[in-house]
Amino acid sequence: MKGYKNIFFDLDKTLWDFDKNAQETYREIFKKHRLRDLGIESFERFTARYLFHNDQLWALYREGKIEKGFLRTRRFELTLLDFDIDDIVLADKIGIDYITLSPLKTNLFPNTHEVLSYLQPKYPLHIITNGFEEVQFTKLKTCDLQKYFTHVITSEAAGCKKPDNCIFNYALETTQSSAAESVMIGDDLEVDIEGAEKAGMDGIFFNPAKEVHNGSVRHEIYDLKELITLF
Repeated sequence: MKGYKNIFFDLDKTLWDFDKNAQETYREIFKKHRLRDLGIESFERFTARYLFHNDQLWALYREGKIEKGFLRTRRFELTLLDFDIDDIVLADKIGIDYITLSPLKTNLFPNTHEVLSYLQPKYPLHIITNGFEEVQFTKLKTCDLQKYFTHVITSEAAGCKKPDNCIFNYALETTQSSAAESVMIGDDLEVDIEGAEKAGMDGIFFNPAKEVHNGSVRHEIYDLKELITLF
């Protein structure tokens, strides 16, 4: 590949297996708070409603229309209301549990450590993430990933979120990198890849589920191990 000097990674759903770790956390929460006893008939139904509300609220959060504290509680408040449970105190407790428990999960995508161990001696590696700052640093530490990365760029530090050019420009400035000599690796075509490309960076789309899409991508990989052959 062209002579890149810096490699940027997304964290959630690219290195850290967000879906698997989240499912484990939802189950802990469902059991801990005895949600079945409160009238929620199944874990699957609870999860489906939560994901619906979470996706909508995260879209608003990325656009800067709501704050993270509101998002943390509101997504569970709306989920509970779907089951006629009007309990803001419980929603807040669940919200705190989620951001406390989930970053302690250690499921990574296959070959994460192998690939980062290969790349790290050759390139400065960095993270660009929209995730809550305190949560993302805990994930990196718990999974022993922090040792690979020179900089961890969070949306909170940048004051803006992917796919806004602002966070990519902030990352380039912080790491003293040139856009033309940098590449972004992530799982979200719009947020990671298109966002990076608008800032002048190349993108590598990580698509482990091989989902069909209409996006135009420079490089697409299905396993992180493919990065070894690319670099």
